[in-house]
Amino acid sequence: MAHKDTEKILEIKNLKVIYKTDLETVEAVNGLELSIGKGKTLGLVGETGAGKTTTALSILRLLPAITGRILEGEIYFDGENLLEKNERYMQTVRGNRISMVFQDPMTSLNPVLTVGEQIAEAVQLHNPDMSKEQVNERVAFTLNMVGIMPSRSGEYPHQFSGGMKQRVVIAMALSCEPELLIADEPTTALDVTIQAQVLTMIRELRDRLGTSMLMITHDLGIVAQTCDDVAVMYSGIIIEAGTAEDIFLGDKHHPYTVGLFNSIPNLDVKSERLSPIAGLMPDPTNLPKGCVFAPRCEHRMDICLTARPEAYVNGTHKIACYLFTEQAGKQKAGVDQHAE
Repeated sequence: MAHKDTEKILEIKNLKVIYKTDLETVEAVNGLELSIGKGKTLGLVGETGAGKTTTALSILRLLPAITGRILEGEIYFDGENLLEKNERYMQTVRGNRISMVFQDPMTSLNPVLTVGEQIAEAVQLHNPDMSKEQVNERVAFTLNMVGIMPSRSGEYPHQFSGGMKQRVVIAMALSCEPELLIADEPTTALDVTIQAQVLTMIRELRDRLGTSMLMITHDLGIVAQTCDDVAVMYSGIIIEAGTAEDIFLGDKHHPYTVGLFNSIPNLDVKSERLSPIAGLMPDPTNLPKGCVFAPRCEHRMDICLTARPEAYVNGTHKIACYLFTEQAGKQKAGVDQHAE
């Protein structure tokens, strides 16, 4: 059944994903709510193991076949629930309407095919009626678009630097002009100067093509430069979400978001050391009963240990934390007792 929200290109509702082996069950995504407006870029932020890549693979239905399982939820892309579609339908969506740029360009390219052949393969797969000349024209146009001379299309991946390889991967992802681009930490393997160039290029291409984008990262600097909206992910749920202004300029934040900001060096303030968030993310095979951040939170109250918080909503800004809900007032007495 179609679900029409003309403003949203992607809408995820109550997504739950597990990885199941003979030994254990990993609860990777635990009731995720997420949406991306048409032509907008959403930054999905969180530390390693938060479930960001699992979310991306769920959208494309590319979870590992044996262990990965979507338990429940809905993923609406342009009004259609992708979780109800068959594999043949998904093949028409992947690469054509939704493309993904993976973390490491070194492992995303085939070392025995030229970069031109690899982009041509992506174009041909989704445009079987194109002639060879048209495909070659599209390859040249796409390489030009990402700042690589089309004359280099006959070269192999090992002849390109890391930044150039990532440009080729982005060229492949954009070769079919997708409606949604998922960029999974696209600059992690690159040095800072090249990272800035690649991000600038992604922004320019997004604006030129009108593509919506899901930018997965753990770097708040990238989010500030690139994203319209931000969702902060922790242990498989969104604990804070809003516009970039809400997250970077708002006065209320989830304690975890505050911890992320405190972990960033500030050039204007001289300090002995950064303030990392104490503790580790909970074991995904044994998640806490209440708020998933409670074991690491210095503001935790009794209620935080027993029940998941509802979201506090202020316009576009949502925070899943008892500090901002009505129950918090009744629980304040428990703060000092637990915040040693």
